Amino acid sequence: MAKDRSEPDLDRELADLPPELRWREWMRRIEAVLFASASPVPRDDLVRVVGQGASVDLLVEDLAADLEGRAFEIAQVAGGWIFRTRAIYAPAIRAAADVGDQHLDLSEFDVAVLAAIAYHQPITRDGLKDIFGKEISRDLIGRLHAGDLIGTGPRSPRRGAPYTFVTTEQFLVAFGLENLRDLPDREQLEDAGVVGAAPQVDFG
Repeated sequence: MAKDRSEPDLDRELADLPPELRWREWMRRIEAVLFASASPVPRDDLVRVVGQGASVDLLVEDLAADLEGRAFEIAQVAGGWIFRTRAIYAPAIRAAADVGDQHLDLSEFDVAVLAAIAYHQPITRDGLKDIFGKEISRDLIGRLHAGDLIGTGPRSPRRGAPYTFVTTEQFLVAFGLENLRDLPDREQLEDAGVVGAAPQVDFG
C-alpha cells in the first residue's frame, strides 16, 4: 500500500475529541485500512492515519483485543499487518461460499524444496541438487514460481551465471511469518532431514 498519498483533509490529531474517543477513532481507522487491503500493511502506512504521538503497535494490540471472539483476527506477517479469518472457520467458509481451493497444494517434497530455498537463499538449482542428491525438476520450480512463493534472485558469480532462487513476501504471508527470522530452528530441520547443509552462494 506504500505510495505517497498524503491526505490534506484528514485530521490526524483529532484534538477536538477527548483522549478515549480519539484513541478509539485511531483504532477504527487502522481497522478500515486493514479491512480494505489485500496485502500486509506496513507500519509506515498506518502512521499516516493516526496522530503524531500515537503508537501504532499499541493501537493494533487494542484492536486485536477488540476482535477476541470474532471470526477474524489480525496477523503480523511480511513486515506488516493483515486481517485473516481464523482457521477454525475454514470448513464453514468452504461449505457456504464458492471461494475456490485456497490451500497450498504442496507435496511433502515440495515443502522440503521450499524450506531449502528459504534457508539457503540465494541458491541455484545445482545447490538444490547438492542438498537432495537429485535434479530438482523445472516443473516444481515453475509451480513454486507460479504460486509466487519463490522469485528469481541475483545471478550466481559462477561460470554461466546461473539464476538463483529466493523466497517472496507471499511465502511469508502463506506460512504466517513476519520475516525469515521466524523460520523454525534450522538445526532441528536438518536433524529431521528437511534441509541439508549445502553451501550458500557467496556474493561477497
